[in-house]
Amino acid sequence: MRIVARLATMIRMIFILAQWARLFFRSSASIEAENVVLRQQLCILRRKTTVKPRLTGWDRLVFVMLYRFCPTILATIVIAKPETVVRWHRAGFKMFWRWKSRNIGGRPKIDVETRHLIRRISRENPLSGAPRIHGELLKLCIDECETMVAKYRVKAPKRPGQSWKTFLDNHVNGIASMDFVIVPTIGFKLLYCLIILEHNSRRIVSFGVTFDPTSKWVAQQITEAFPWDEAPEYLIRDRDGAFRLAVQLRLDAMGIRDSSTSPRSPWQNGYVERVIGSIRRECLDHMIVLSEEHLRRVMRGYVGYYNDVRTHLSLGKDAPNGRPIQSCSPIGSISYLGGLHHQSVRT
Repeated sequence: MRIVARLATMIRMIFILAQWARLFFRSSASIEAENVVLRQQLCILRRKTTVKPRLTGWDRLVFVMLYRFCPTILATIVIAKPETVVRWHRAGFKMFWRWKSRNIGGRPKIDVETRHLIRRISRENPLSGAPRIHGELLKLCIDECETMVAKYRVKAPKRPGQSWKTFLDNHVNGIASMDFVIVPTIGFKLLYCLIILEHNSRRIVSFGVTFDPTSKWVAQQITEAFPWDEAPEYLIRDRDGAFRLAVQLRLDAMGIRDSSTSPRSPWQNGYVERVIGSIRRECLDHMIVLSEEHLRRVMRGYVGYYNDVRTHLSLGKDAPNGRPIQSCSPIGSISYLGGLHHQSVRT
């Protein structure tokens, strides 16, 4: 036991002598660096706080700069792990290199207004690429390189195609559409009202009311709606069972091209669907239909109001049949549908 104790004492003495020898041969710069580290840690611990000391950016910068010039200070730092100081140093090196590698020269950036203009032109012209948009900018006296235009333009995910609205607007002069309004009566029977709409003028060309909308009945309604010299080029319809062979034969005989929508796609026949919604909100939702003749009389009154009085945003806030602007005189009103709607007129 005595031998073991003496051996342990000798090892301890050798370790202490080695530490003193290390301090004796160290440079003054290393000792000063460790002194600064100890003083900085003492300042951190003296801060008045009840939780774990939080290191600021300045504290990290001090440790990183000292570690850069004297890596041996890691053994002196006790307030943070050595791995943490190394991580701070690497993060600082990345920030320094990013700052040093910044692009100082080159072409100046495009201003925000021009970037917005490039995006707007590319959205409005989805078929145009960067060269054509660049040509438009040159015509506007905006001199930007084509590469920057390609960078900021809106990229189409695939080759753009026209929407139904674009297709209808391009052929609006020769398009009509039709669809049914289903109306329950007071006895819970269902009445079918066929609406035929002219797209160009937004005018309800014709309507028909029946309990049994057969294909022959629909074909007769189309014949009465369009005289032979006023038939549209296209007639849009959905896939209702009433639009069958007799309707298709009548359309072929009248020179009208049949255009059916996709299954369960009412938005493809949006014009007449919008009119049907207006009929419900502005007329049918406010009354109980008693009979077929009652619905026919109500629809006759509403169609007259719709075509002659009601203004439309798409028509420049005019009525489908045209409504003249009245000169200065006292203003009165004319009631429609029993006072459900009124027209303001000058008397």
